Amino acid sequence: MDYLLSILSLGAINGIAVLGLAIFTGFTGMFSLGHSAFVGIGAYGAAILTYYYMTPFPLALLAGSLMAALVGLLVGAPALKADLRSDYFAIAILGFGEAFRVLVENLDLTNGARGLPGLEPFSTPAWIFGCLALALALAFNFVRSPMGRSCAAVREDPVAAQMAGVSLFAVRLCSLAFSAALCGLSGGLMAHYLSFVQPSMFTLTQSTMLLAAVIAGGMGSLTGPLLAAFIFVALPEALRMAQMWRLAAYGLILVVMMVLRPKGLMGYREVWQLLPASKRRGDGSA
Repeated sequence: MDYLLSILSLGAINGIAVLGLAIFTGFTGMFSLGHSAFVGIGAYGAAILTYYYMTPFPLALLAGSLMAALVGLLVGAPALKADLRSDYFAIAILGFGEAFRVLVENLDLTNGARGLPGLEPFSTPAWIFGCLALALALAFNFVRSPMGRSCAAVREDPVAAQMAGVSLFAVRLCSLAFSAALCGLSGGLMAHYLSFVQPSMFTLTQSTMLLAAVIAGGMGSLTGPLLAAFIFVALPEALRMAQMWRLAAYGLILVVMMVLRPKGLMGYREVWQLLPASKRRGDGSA
């Protein structure tokens, strides 16, 4: 039971970061290969505050999330101001992600490559799933807000959106900051769940996993990528019996899924939209 709870907890922590990337990539149409850096900023921000300064965990989580959002604004502003296309922007953020990893490997405050061990395990299941519910609520409110509708318009046709008076720069920058904030929240929870944080946790592999979860879950959905995040955490564990063939089987399953479901698990729908209309209303005989 404890093992299952640990898998669900890790899935929820990753799911929060995936929700953030789903906003930026799925709903705004901008690809990123460096969002693990925002997870790392939240992780190190919260860990440093609790490790060195005995900051209460809720305040450390909030501070880490805000740090990630602020860095997202600072890094995204020049790249988006230059009107980089989605693929060039992805490369720019990839460079930022690698720069972040090198930086924390060489700072005394972060204890270099050894990281910060012995963190207090503040991230209980109650905290983790409570934060997941909060992140999901915030994400849904964002996509249903005027800013969220502007993000969808920019994704579908940037030229038409701009002609209608939508600022591409403002919309993309706001989306990036919100996305980075959720990733920072995920990082703070992760650091205090694993009880340590080190630079090797925030590599291109982690960014790729987050992006793969968004694509596999559905580019126009929130619950689809969230479900994919849980699958991506649980599937390697389920295939441990295969030992050396585990990663090959994992990749094969992903390829088959993408062939059978090219739009992802949910596509542009949410999980409850799969229910019959009468069940969604609650009572079909009303």
